[in-house]
Amino acid sequence: MAKRWADAPSPCIDICKYKDGGRCIGCAMTKPEKKRFKRLDGKAEKKAFFRTLAERLVRAGRYDRWAHVYRRKCDKKDHPCPLDKLEVPAEA
Repeated sequence: MAKRWADAPSPCIDICKYKDGGRCIGCAMTKPEKKRFKRLDGKAEKKAFFRTLAERLVRAGRYDRWAHVYRRKCDKKDHPCPLDKLEVPAEA
């Protein structure tokens, strides 16, 4: 069985258009953050990354759409979705 956090797929949802102040309009990550995610090691680092990203997406009002597409990505990869274990902040 896959480790939910350690083996989590990238939060990128394959839109990759950087029109939002250098952030992708799909996943809200910058190009350096996308590269950094690949080098994160283990549960704690990835969980913190997802938590920060979720907060950013909630503030931008795009969390629900991103989460829907990301869950579908996890399903396609037959991987447990880390969002199931992530506490998402309420809309600001």
